[in-house]
Amino acid sequence: MATFDDFMKIDIRVGEIIKASFFEKARKPAYKLWIDFGEGIGTKQSSAQITDCYKLEDLIGKQILGVINFPPRQIADFKSEVLVLGVYAKQGVVLIEPNQKVEKGDKLG
Repeated sequence: MATFDDFMKIDIRVGEIIKASFFEKARKPAYKLWIDFGEGIGTKQSSAQITDCYKLEDLIGKQILGVINFPPRQIADFKSEVLVLGVYAKQGVVLIEPNQKVEKGDKLG
């Protein structure tokens, strides 16, 4: 069983999607995302299987939550540096996002 201390090791921050494109080389349909986490963290990239619920043009400017301290993963020819958080729902993966605008880099805690 995970402990509270285990949870506190995970660095979950708010980022804003600034660029998105279809990830043609992914095995399952996915997007490449570039996410701005603000000063001190900067822009990170992620591969996200969210094509069932989101159109590319709807992602730009959206604030999301992401784990920024997992090791990067190489997915085809793309380095995914952040784990974007979402819920596996009946309609597909639904992103977890703040219900109010907050500062980029704000930490979940």
